Amino acid sequence: MRRSKGFRRKTRKKLRKGVREKGKIYVTKALQEFNVGDYVAIKIDPSIHKGMPHPRFYGRTGKVVEKRGRAYVIEVKDGNTIKKIIALPEHLKLVKVR
Repeated sequence: MRRSKGFRRKTRKKLRKGVREKGKIYVTKALQEFNVGDYVAIKIDPSIHKGMPHPRFYGRTGKVVEKRGRAYVIEVKDGNTIKKIIALPEHLKLVKVR
């Protein structure tokens, strides 16, 4: 049988919730808003499949560039290139920059 090359491969530990985190998310997490220029951390919620960024960007910090519907476009540096990632607010967390 051929190896899977799916979206969630090699993410057994990365896309897993703790025992006390399982279940439905808080409404405030889904309704949180960010402004253009805010810095956010990508923290994927594995229970919500829609609007999930690629697991390669888990834990990365980026800048909000624009808003598309409910989703946000985040610029993340990946090596020497800057990539734009589209993610829903459930997968983002505000970072305070000094």
